[in-house]
Amino acid sequence: MLSRHSRFHGHKSLNFVYRNGKSTRDPRVTLRYVVNSRQDSCRVAVVVSKKVNKSAVKRNRIRRRIYEVVANEKIKGNYDLVFSVYNDELGNIKFEELRSTIRNLLINAGVI
Repeated sequence: MLSRHSRFHGHKSLNFVYRNGKSTRDPRVTLRYVVNSRQDSCRVAVVVSKKVNKSAVKRNRIRRRIYEVVANEKIKGNYDLVFSVYNDELGNIKFEELRSTIRNLLINAGVI
């Protein structure tokens, strides 16, 4: 799990990424990213809306799984990363498939 220091706090940080960031997309998840010169390390947020799944338990499971994949990757630089999930199957697919999906998004963004 990512430490508290590596997560977003407040809506202003998310709005900064949404306004200034670039994106790369998979059919199930989108990665928006931007270099943040004010930070000294990488920060990550995972957004899973109620439209994806009504159950908070399932939304949190998706969120935790993505955080786990990102925590094991070597991210270079001080990026702000926001993963927006569009499909609830990320909570049920095999971990290796989820890892390859997230890793491909990070590679396409040039973050790792």
